[in-house]
Amino acid sequence: MRSPTRMSRPRRSRPVVGLLALLLVGASLVACSSESDDNPLGIPTYDPEAAASAEAAESAAATEASASAAASAEAAGVVTAESLSTDRYEVTSIPEDLDEQQTEVLKAFVNYDQVTWNIWFTGTGVENAEPLMTTEEFQVLKEGYEQLGDERTDGVVRVSVNQVFALDARKAQVLICGDHSDLVAYDADGNDVSDPETLQGRYEVLITMIYDDGVWKESDETTLSTNECVA
Repeated sequence: MRSPTRMSRPRRSRPVVGLLALLLVGASLVACSSESDDNPLGIPTYDPEAAASAEAAESAAATEASASAAASAEAAGVVTAESLSTDRYEVTSIPEDLDEQQTEVLKAFVNYDQVTWNIWFTGTGVENAEPLMTTEEFQVLKEGYEQLGDERTDGVVRVSVNQVFALDARKAQVLICGDHSDLVAYDADGNDVSDPETLQGRYEVLITMIYDDGVWKESDETTLSTNECVA
């Protein structure tokens, strides 16, 4: 967002992980069985080492499956909440079944939002936002940056993208919930100067994007509610 005052795992990976879990549960049951002469009826007995091994294998397989699914989606050009996230900017969910225009708007918005948040995180790079915003909006951002002084923001922004509206070929809107509860503001001396009233809330925001010079740019933001949405 333009200033601190004012982002789920893709579903496609779940069937794969679920199938692996079922197969590994079967393997765990086999690990519990015994062919000992002391157990002629073949009643399963608990083997702690085998059970631990099966549990570790299940966890590793689930992690590998999730990573593989994300890599496959990225290679295929599929946009997911995970692929849009960074260490400081977590996209928690995005709408399903977006068309090509909506997808381009979504990616442009997330890029704009990440670039502008990085300004507050690092205190630098305000010029990077200029190509991503209208002239009027960039001036608002620049003025806010100049007033920031030596203050910096730390933490993680969580954003749920709830809707992407393609109004026409050159105008779109993105409805989000931004959770800033993890953010902390520090002055030049490292003192916590956070104002919970303006920084650490949850904000439902409607962002308007326009297509200008071959690029989707942020042109307006309206806060619809405070501490009512969930990201």
